Amino acid sequence: MSGTLYVVATPIGNMEDITFRAVQVLKNVDYVLAESPHHSKRLFEKYSIHTKLVKYNDDYDVKDVIEKALTDIKSGMSIALITDAGTPTISDPGYRIVRACRENGLSVVPIPGASAVIAALSASGLPTDKFIFLGFLPKGPNKKRKILKEADIGCTIVFYESPNRVLKTLEAIKDALGERNVVVARELTKIHEEFLFGRVSDVLNKLSSYPSIKGEFVVLVEKDV
Repeated sequence: MSGTLYVVATPIGNMEDITFRAVQVLKNVDYVLAESPHHSKRLFEKYSIHTKLVKYNDDYDVKDVIEKALTDIKSGMSIALITDAGTPTISDPGYRIVRACRENGLSVVPIPGASAVIAALSASGLPTDKFIFLGFLPKGPNKKRKILKEADIGCTIVFYESPNRVLKTLEAIKDALGERNVVVARELTKIHEEFLFGRVSDVLNKLSSYPSIKGEFVVLVEKDV
């Protein structure tokens, strides 16, 4: 009888944002595929999880890891897939092993939990009935503007951004879409969590006044009204 691949969400900041079910699954599987095993050790230590961690990310050829995982699941073993923070496969290479399992008719079970996209959207105050998620935007300003215009289809636009590029990205939003309302969510669930809401120029000016810009960002753009 075949085993199962569990896709397990882990906290995006606050270590207490993990479900009881997720902890039990991580304790009971045969091993865990992790984006960064060293990073995940802190979570494992907090919840006394002693399961073996195996590296799985885009920094090296993961073909052998996937093939071994498929063989193990077919033999009856169960494996968990985690990312450094949040839900695996969302802007994350984990989708490759999920797809391989699907193509081989193997069981894949989601263990839902924290997601930066959904957390930011839920507390943004922007319309949530329809939204488009863009992952990380490209670095070039022309490519940013092009993607933003293509995504402007009458719904909230959501994407990730890094602290060193967020100001240029806000400028690209203004250039591509005009003076929309935006929400910039920073350091979600962490001690310095912050939401900035307003017209894109106002938020840009606010962030520009910071002595330094740190943290992980989710940026949301209101649809044209």
